[in-house]
Amino acid sequence: MQPMPNMGYDRAITVFSPDGRLFQVEYAREAVKRGTTSIGIRYKDGVLLAVDKRITSKLVETQSIEKIFQIDESICAATSGLVADARILIDRARVEAQTNRVTYNEPINIEILTKKICDFKQLYTQHGGVRPFGIALLIAGVNDTPRLFETDPSGALIEYKATAIGAGRATAMEIFEERYNDNLTREDAIKLGIDTMYEVTDGKISKETLELATVELKTKEFKKFTPEEVDKYIVDAQKRSKKTAGE
Repeated sequence: MQPMPNMGYDRAITVFSPDGRLFQVEYAREAVKRGTTSIGIRYKDGVLLAVDKRITSKLVETQSIEKIFQIDESICAATSGLVADARILIDRARVEAQTNRVTYNEPINIEILTKKICDFKQLYTQHGGVRPFGIALLIAGVNDTPRLFETDPSGALIEYKATAIGAGRATAMEIFEERYNDNLTREDAIKLGIDTMYEVTDGKISKETLELATVELKTKEFKKFTPEEVDKYIVDAQKRSKKTAGE
């Protein structure tokens, strides 16, 4: 039997290359890296998600672009990669959350929900005739404690205190390594999130391009910030940036 040429490994998702790689999964990760930056920060009393929506035309209705989705009362997700793929996974996550409520009369555990979504993603790395989901998700929320998970196109998951996905991941992770601590308050987390997005986008953020949301431990409720609320935090970040530059 003739060995499969490199193009064969490139096209067949279920076939490992001789050096143990699944090229289609790696391509899906590249799609995520080309996506807009999404960040998640866990603080003492909740979790913050922030997303750069990257508006490319003034003709776009900015509210039509959604990158942070509510899954359950106390669970939400931010995306980076192919938005159409994200909608499929978000819809599935919502069904899983509601199924759990109907079956057990209680909200679903965030880790269990994340594993169910990752199991679904992993199936698409095993079968011929399909492709991996070109999307990464940050799944955040509260049960008894705040939780933040990152999911990979391969179906892998990791829990983080603070993390980022998309084009600005490397820059954001450097900032988190330097500035994150376990005692962040809600306001501290928002400031860190805004400052990080300001750095990642080279200052090109506005109330139209930045989306913010939190889930609080006390209320166990998802809250998405209005453009006016976002604008106030951006103005503060700009002032901090100018002050730092002037020192």
